[in-house]
Amino acid sequence: MKRRTVPVATVVGIVALTAGIALSYTDFGTVRDALLVSKTKTLFGVTAPIAQSSTVSADPTEAAQDASLLVKVAPGLHVDVVTGDAAAGTGAGPNVDMIALWPNDTSPTHLIFCNEEGPAQAGLQRLELSSGDVDTMLTGTNSCDPAHVTPWGTVVFGEESGGGSGGGRLYELIDPVHTTNVLLDRSTGTLTDGPGGEGATHIVSRTALGILSFEGVGVLPNGVVYYGDEQRPGTGTPGGAYFKFIPTTLRDPSSGPITDLGQSPLVSGSVYGMRLGKRSNNTDYGQGTESGMGLWVAVTGVTPVGTPPAIDLRAFAAAQKLTGYYRPEDLSFDEAALSDGNVRFCGNNTGNESDDHLWGNTICVSDGTVSQASSTSPLSMPEAQLFVQGNAQFVMMDNVAYQPTRGNWLIHEDGSSSTTGRNNDLWDCLPDGSDDDTLSDGCIRVATINDLAPAGGANPGDPAEWTGGVFDAAGKHFYVSVQHNMTGDGVILDITGWKY
Repeated sequence: MKRRTVPVATVVGIVALTAGIALSYTDFGTVRDALLVSKTKTLFGVTAPIAQSSTVSADPTEAAQDASLLVKVAPGLHVDVVTGDAAAGTGAGPNVDMIALWPNDTSPTHLIFCNEEGPAQAGLQRLELSSGDVDTMLTGTNSCDPAHVTPWGTVVFGEESGGGSGGGRLYELIDPVHTTNVLLDRSTGTLTDGPGGEGATHIVSRTALGILSFEGVGVLPNGVVYYGDEQRPGTGTPGGAYFKFIPTTLRDPSSGPITDLGQSPLVSGSVYGMRLGKRSNNTDYGQGTESGMGLWVAVTGVTPVGTPPAIDLRAFAAAQKLTGYYRPEDLSFDEAALSDGNVRFCGNNTGNESDDHLWGNTICVSDGTVSQASSTSPLSMPEAQLFVQGNAQFVMMDNVAYQPTRGNWLIHEDGSSSTTGRNNDLWDCLPDGSDDDTLSDGCIRVATINDLAPAGGANPGDPAEWTGGVFDAAGKHFYVSVQHNMTGDGVILDITGWKY
């Protein structure tokens, strides 16, 4: 056997790192965690992580005046209130969900966001960053959740409203700054200008993408769309599936903004559902096959339902036994992979921590090059792998945001204080490096909420949660919502101070 020696400098470094820690080979994970903490500034751009979740609630009267009191952030970070306190232009719905930066993430002038409420409340809203003023663009959606600016200069937004004829739909909006007080009748699908409103002709239902509970939505520059169905498994059903829409005519990514909704690549196309398991001539699918390689199954032979008619993708997923997950939530593209011409997105599956200790997880799906992912003949082959596994301190992953420049992932927690006895956190997770596994190289807690169970909020007894977070193009401004908080108002914060 050839003798190997360890350099003295390496030994000294390890000893210094583990000073104050009882080094035990039966608990090497503690040493690993200490190494992660020692590199916090370099890896995460914050001075130090937050050691533990908050177990207190802010004073409701003070929080109503200064919504930044609802949260605690890691040393080095700073919180500004975009909307939600007495000094800001209030009017945001109480359940602000996903946030989009308009007209782009480089120099945004507005935030466009969903209000996750019923048809009688504001559905899609617009906030002017210079003034804080909020306007309601659309009322009538049922549980508006995702909102994204497309590469061709429109906004897509969707409903987390189940399957069937009355289920969730995806909509597209052009010229959002000049769209105000439009009314949607979900029973007929008609859109009209409300009192003093304008822009009913600026919105259309994108029936080609089908019906389901829209949550995670990712749009490529050529018009290909990835999305999931927020559905839990039940009595043997597989849970929510992931889908891909390929336009009839792919958009040229170098093209400028469209001027008419008829020019959108979302007008028509084909939908495919993800089914993992290629062994035995692609028949090794079903329960137990939630990772690995698979196929995109064409959605065909299904009669459209509802008004306007659209395909019920939830029913198709059950019939074709598409791969199911426990409530797929938000997803975000790996922008580093995309800049190299490859498609990879990471999405959260909440799990069910309150009853089952099913903590949830984050998976990442690779779909080949952009060209391969956009082809209908032959279809690409997706591969899904686990990226973050939940635990008792990191439960019910909900929204996820990719941080440009650094390449980290901000994962939002949406747990239950009745189960955990603590507030929800915001976790910063490293990308996977060149090691053998597919997992994040480590996560730290960078923010926690001070709002256990709001008595006067939108959902009394339900702890506030992080949701809708999105970075600007530089990765320096992180706009995020504290949903159904104790103030009863919609709260959007701007977290800055990330160091590079």
